[in-house]
Amino acid sequence: MFTRRTLIGSVAAVAIALSAMPAAADPTAALAALQESVLSKGPNGEDPSPAADLSLSSAEIDRIKAMNATAAIVMHYGGNDWSRAQIEGLKFQFAEMGIDVIAVTDAGFKPEKQVADIETVMARQPDIIVSVPTDPAATAAAYKAAAEAGVKIVFMENTPPGMTAGEDYVSVVSADNYGNGVAAAHLMAQALGKDGGQIGLVYHAADFFVTRQRYDAFKATVEANYPEIEIVAEQGIGGPDFTGDAEKVASAMLTSRSDIDGIWAVWDVPAEGVISAARVAGRNDLIITTIDLGENVAINMAQDGFIKGLGAQRPFDQGVAEAMLAGYGLLDKAAPAFVALPALPVSKDNLLEAWQAVYRTEATKNIQRSMK
Repeated sequence: MFTRRTLIGSVAAVAIALSAMPAAADPTAALAALQESVLSKGPNGEDPSPAADLSLSSAEIDRIKAMNATAAIVMHYGGNDWSRAQIEGLKFQFAEMGIDVIAVTDAGFKPEKQVADIETVMARQPDIIVSVPTDPAATAAAYKAAAEAGVKIVFMENTPPGMTAGEDYVSVVSADNYGNGVAAAHLMAQALGKDGGQIGLVYHAADFFVTRQRYDAFKATVEANYPEIEIVAEQGIGGPDFTGDAEKVASAMLTSRSDIDGIWAVWDVPAEGVISAARVAGRNDLIITTIDLGENVAINMAQDGFIKGLGAQRPFDQGVAEAMLAGYGLLDKAAPAFVALPALPVSKDNLLEAWQAVYRTEATKNIQRSMK
């Protein structure tokens, strides 16, 4: 399911996270601490550099503007709030730097489509590509060809094998995916209460570094800190219909373990499938935690539904950081190999403030109405 390479950063992060946490952790204190640091390591074990430390002077921005540079955004998947916010953050910062976005592509989680997307945008000779690989190994040759052509590449979340920061690409930018997995575990414990309970895990069955980090973090945090919580079922989903796949998996869990108290889903889109399964099963008491603050799970949380908490990424700010690093590449300015943004634990109590922090805009009308 997962290669040895995907474990490098996760194993290191496990050691950091667990050394900082006492047994039988207080969820409230642990959740507050997560926003002060980054637990994740980079795809190749790199230490994180804070996104807040990135900077471009006005003189540097003027130099970039004079280049009349172009950029292509090559997404693994565009059909969720996280991807849309990333793209908005990138476009915002590129506009500030006078860089023209000439293409935005969506591979639909299909590596062969992403390879074709890269080849298509390369025909337009962009100066910059910002991208998240669907499958690092399967897309590596296409990215290497772009790098050899002189394109400045900034990766989101993951990097292809055989490529080196500072040589083949500028940097990789990520949320604290390990930290968000830790957050989802503490939020699950908080929702279950002191007596704990039995839970299931719906993970991403693919060689995808960041989703593996989430799974490792959630499981390690529960096992190290909450002996009253028992993980009784685990099942992976492969997509591309992540909602439908997760609904099937969760339905099977709820059938085979009718006494299950909670289910963790690896991100918000599969969590929507778990919600559907719980409704069909008549399990209105099921507790769900996840990662990523999408509108649908936010509405469910606001309505006191199944979603009791989640770890949120900061995709708009991540997009801003990626665009700034592309500027570093154009200027041949030394850049950190791995840049990360801290986790953001979210519950109904801070939902509206969290939405503002994640998306740089007020919560949607649907969310605000649901809160009332």
